Formats: sequence, structure tokens, C-alpha cells
Amino acid sequence: MPDRPFLSLVIPAYNEAARLGASLSLALDYLNAQGYESELIVVDDGSTDETVRVAEAGFTASAGRVAARVLAGEPNRGKGYAVRRGLLAARGRVALFSDADFSTPITETPKLTAPIRSGECDIAFGSRAVDRSLVGTHQPFTREQSGRFFNLVMRLATRLPFKDTQCGFKAFRTDVCRPVVEAGRIDRFGFDVELIYVAHAAGLRLREVPVRWDDVEGSKVTFRGGLDGFLDLRELRRQARAGVYDDAIKRARELASRAEARAPIPLSEREPVHSDVSPELADSARRI
Repeated sequence: MPDRPFLSLVIPAYNEAARLGASLSLALDYLNAQGYESELIVVDDGSTDETVRVAEAGFTASAGRVAARVLAGEPNRGKGYAVRRGLLAARGRVALFSDADFSTPITETPKLTAPIRSGECDIAFGSRAVDRSLVGTHQPFTREQSGRFFNLVMRLATRLPFKDTQCGFKAFRTDVCRPVVEAGRIDRFGFDVELIYVAHAAGLRLREVPVRWDDVEGSKVTFRGGLDGFLDLRELRRQARAGVYDDAIKRARELASRAEARAPIPLSEREPVHSDVSPELADSARRI
């Protein structure tokens, strides 16, 4: 479909009024500098602050040629629900979701979109564990260690081979991955594992990509939320055994087997700008 943008950037947001405006300015500066058509979708997850108003004001000020919109919703359902809602609303050939704090700089986008665009993979997701030298500001010690422990338990529970499923920077080839997204049932911490698990079971081509990352104050991940992640793993195993994902796995496998699903995604305009080609956008002074 020639009228579809190449990229949809999805940002889930819950009570992000304090920093969303600066994040949107960075995102729109970056997207407007690219040669391809794009859209930006902010998915409000039942915020009780001015998140929606700030998003709309940011779009008015900086949208440029980027199609930008807010999907408002209530009550709060969880990041997983917000991400799925945004991915299913995305019109782009590739959809990427990013945490609102841009702990992974937006200029890392081509690391994920380029292998999808070239037909090398169906899902590319950022990782802090493949190359730890790319991590600038680390999480507090206890959080970093608990994350490693969660990954160990996740690998034992799901047999997935990946080192970091929880980095909030993931991209999807939408024509292949829609059944995977539609199959999601987990609304909170474990939703990333669920998406990757279903895609892996369908035989989709997944790539774990090392990206730059810095811990940013104000994380919404709580101790209780981390504990709930282990319950999500148990629920994922239960649903898999019950056949909840079987239809989605079958449909995704069928879509991926088509020749057009393996072909490179054409761009009608100039090439996308590569990571760090606009260093001012990645400058730490402009980070949120």
C-alpha cells in the first residue's frame, strides 16, 4: 500500500506530563529529519495528570509533516495493553514502540528498523545485555540484579534464548506480526516476554540488537511490578499449555511464509538517516 508510512513510532504513556513534552520534541525532530513518511502515536494509559494535554500541545508545536495523534483511554490497564493498542492502530510498515523517557535514544531507531526493512528479520528488539559497554547510566544495583534474575527465570520457564526481553525499544514488521500482537493477554510487566514467546513459537525471525541505554529517574517499574512479572511467566506457561496462542501462531506462520513477507520494504524517498547521524539529538544535555 503506497499510502502507508514506513514507520509508526508508538509511545505508551502513564502520568508522563512532566517529561513527555521534551520527549515528543526529540521524537518529532528526529522523524521530521528522515526521508520516509512516519507517524507518531502516544497511547495514554488512563493517566490522572495532564499527559493527554501535553501530548496534544507537543504535536501542535512540532508535528511538522509527521502524522501525530493521541489514543486516550481509561482506566489504567498497564503498559502491555497500551503498547498493543498502539501497535494495532499503527499504519506503518514497521511499528516501533519506545518508552516515554527515551532511555534508549531515538537515534538508535535504524538499528532496529534497518534489518526489518531489508527483509532480514520480522522483529528486532533492543538489548542492554548483548553489549553492556553501551549502557551509560546503570540502574541501581538491586534493580539491575533483579532484572538479570528475572531473565534467568524467564529463560528457564520459556526456553527463549534471549538475554534481555525487557528493554522498552522493540520494532515489528506489521504485516507479519499483527496476529502476534492480537494474541497478547498480559497487560503489565510480562507483556514483552509474551510477544516474543508467541513470535518465536511461530518461527518468526527475531533479532536481539545491542543499543545504547541510560537509566532515567522516574521509572514506573516498582518492586511489586517486578514480582508480578514472575506471576506473568506462570500465566504465560498456563496459557501456552491451554492452546490460547495456537491460532495466532498458525496465522503468523502462514503470513511469514509468503514471499512478500520476506521481501525488502521499499522506500519511495531517500534513505533513512542512520544512527547518530544527528548527534545533537543524542546529546546528553537534551536527554530527558
